[in-house]
This record gives sequence, C-alpha cells and structure tokens, in this order.
Amino acid sequence: MASKLRFAKSATEGLKILWEDKYFRTWKKMDAIVGEFAKLENHFSDAAFGMALKRANLVRRGKRRSHEYIQKYPFMPKGDGEAPAAKKGGNK
Repeated sequence: MASKLRFAKSATEGLKILWEDKYFRTWKKMDAIVGEFAKLENHFSDAAFGMALKRANLVRRGKRRSHEYIQKYPFMPKGDGEAPAAKKGGNK
C-alpha cells in the first residue's frame, strides 16, 4: 500500500507518507506499522516510533504495549479544502 517512490529519513516522515497513502483509515497495531516500514526498508528505534506516533494526528486506544492507531482526519492534498474565493478576505 505504501508508496515505493518516496522514502523516509525519520519515523515522523514515514508516518506522514503512510497517512498520505491512506494507511491509517482503519485501526492499526504497532506491529503492523513497523511491518509496513520494513516493507519500505525503514528500520527506526522503538523510541523514534513512540515519539513520532505521539506527535502524529492519530487517535490511540488500548493499553501499554498494545495500542492501536487510526487517523483523526483524512489526508487532503494542498489546495483542497480551501475557502471559496468569496469567503477569502483581502482585496475587493
């Protein structure tokens, strides 16, 4: 599912790539996320994953060492979701 054209230099960048590829549309366990990174040939430490997951726009459920994650909102490319021209402020 993950894009083969991009690679991550950090766990945070990797999570963003997976989010953009709609990987977090359903609940995912930590082991599945690590496995998806392994498919991309990315291997980060547990500490790096933990901090990246805390910073990400994901909802977490479960108990320690068995958390599951899902996206708070879907990825929208830049330009989508902007206010219509009539709603934007500025010159009239």
